[in-house]
Amino acid sequence: QVQLVESGGGLVQAGGSLRLSCAASGRTLGSYVMGWFRQAPGKEREFVASITRIGYSTYYADSLKGRFTISRDNAKNTVYLQMNSLKPEDTGVYSCAASTKWPATTLSDFGSWGQGTQVTVSS
Repeated sequence: QVQLVESGGGLVQAGGSLRLSCAASGRTLGSYVMGWFRQAPGKEREFVASITRIGYSTYYADSLKGRFTISRDNAKNTVYLQMNSLKPEDTGVYSCAASTKWPATTLSDFGSWGQGTQVTVSS
């Protein structure tokens, strides 16, 4: 099973940017479809984006298209989430996850999860 560790979260002002990273160990990242989810305080975890094993295709939550970009570097065993034009409502814990399915957009599609990294956007 693959182990996932997220990094890159922090405090940022509205309108700013952050790039999250998800480093994999234990298994080759290229074996998996990868995704990002987020969970805001008091809310359910929601899908953000996913990317195919080689990165040829991506899928985004409709509300995030144009601001967030998922990418991967299999040679570095790392997946990224570039977040631009951040808003206070983007605040939450962001987690990466691994799947063997495509498309993969729901919690049940993913079998391995990282612990998450906190993103806080101030107004």
